[in-house]
Amino acid sequence: MAHTVFIDGAAGTTGLEIVERLAPRPEFELLVLEGDRRKDPAARREALNEADFAILCLPDDAAREAVALIDPASVTRVIDASTAFRVATGWTYGFPELVGRDVVAGAQRVSNPGCYPTGFLALVAPLVRGGLLPADWPYTVNAVSGYSGGGKALIERFEDDGDIAWRGYGLALGHKHLAEMRRHGGLVHDPVFSPAVIAAHRGMAVEVPLPLVAIPGAAPADALRNALAEFYAGSPVVSVADARPDELLLRAGAPGSDRLELHVFAAADGSQARLIALLDNLGKGASGAAIQSLNLMAGLDEASGLRL
Repeated sequence: MAHTVFIDGAAGTTGLEIVERLAPRPEFELLVLEGDRRKDPAARREALNEADFAILCLPDDAAREAVALIDPASVTRVIDASTAFRVATGWTYGFPELVGRDVVAGAQRVSNPGCYPTGFLALVAPLVRGGLLPADWPYTVNAVSGYSGGGKALIERFEDDGDIAWRGYGLALGHKHLAEMRRHGGLVHDPVFSPAVIAAHRGMAVEVPLPLVAIPGAAPADALRNALAEFYAGSPVVSVADARPDELLLRAGAPGSDRLELHVFAAADGSQARLIALLDNLGKGASGAAIQSLNLMAGLDEASGLRL
């Protein structure tokens, strides 16, 4: 029997992509609210409580309201794509490679990681956990993303104004992603986070520069790379590059992908390193991550339906 899935917020960027990717899969049956019923609290409550799985693709406040509509005795299992529950008690962080596939598979409430934190945590969390980098270093994160991650308003802005090439933001610091970066990275301090949006629909590069010579107890770059390769060995989603190419590219017309590709670059004298993650902000950074968690929660192969 197919698992029933209700996507609350199916008209948004992430929701639309999840609908498109789950619709042809016989393992799942989508519960759909047509027209005005999508915003009818009674209809939403019914769908949220009837579904085997609810995927919330909503702003933070709306996601909290949706969870409140689920009866305490309901068996509905939830995946939330907002930032509302990423550091909340009682929620499992939906990064199977970091928290454990069995943990996600058995969870009742799963919070989908943010796209930028996905790249940062994939690089830093295993190294801090393994003692190769210190938890108390003030890390820096430089990142660029395709504009699709900003929702409909930002998509329209980029597509209507063809002159925008780069949009830096979060300039007041205190970005909402910092809490999950710090918590799930096992860090003492919030990293300095410098996000920007570029003139590409999808795609993302997240970089963590490391002045190894100045970081107490930091392992050499080769040891960092080897540790990441061992940590992600056998993962169908995350790969660690062997080669050190002269350049890395994000292409404006790149197709969707659920892969997460990690790189470690080093100075010839070993004094510095650059950790770089490449991913699709709508793939492993959003809808792909939700589908990966859904697969595990439904007892399926985690890579089912992923674009790998």
